[in-house]
Amino acid sequence: MQERYGFNQRNHLRTAVIALVTVIFAVGVGFATFSMSQKSIQFKLLTWSVVSPERTDLQFEVRRIGSDSLDCVVRAQDSKRVDVGYSVITIPSGNDLEEVNYSLRTLAPAFVVEVLTCVKSGEPTRVPGPQFPAGISPPPQPWMPVSSG
Repeated sequence: MQERYGFNQRNHLRTAVIALVTVIFAVGVGFATFSMSQKSIQFKLLTWSVVSPERTDLQFEVRRIGSDSLDCVVRAQDSKRVDVGYSVITIPSGNDLEEVNYSLRTLAPAFVVEVLTCVKSGEPTRVPGPQFPAGISPPPQPWMPVSSG
């Protein structure tokens, strides 16, 4: 039977294919392990509330390597998805997990508030800039109470 069907002969192509599949699997596992071990910047909007037509308070958390300072971009929009507030917030180096409270000055009551991105300070944010209607400039940030006196 061995002479008729050739079971005793080594199939070099099969051995090469099995070796190639094993190497590809090992590289894939190594890449996945490396990717998961890298600390990336993560951010999440926790809460926001409209305090007045000119002010929206928001709280978000940032997970990062503590030695990195960050630039986070936040914006508020009205019910027609037109920007009413926009700010780039610089978060100095500190803890790996930071909760950031910010008072965003707005032109009208906010309907939607978003943290668009957080990147290491100095790196491009890669998000669209403020998109206010023509002739309207973004309000100065952050919101500050008007001092009487």
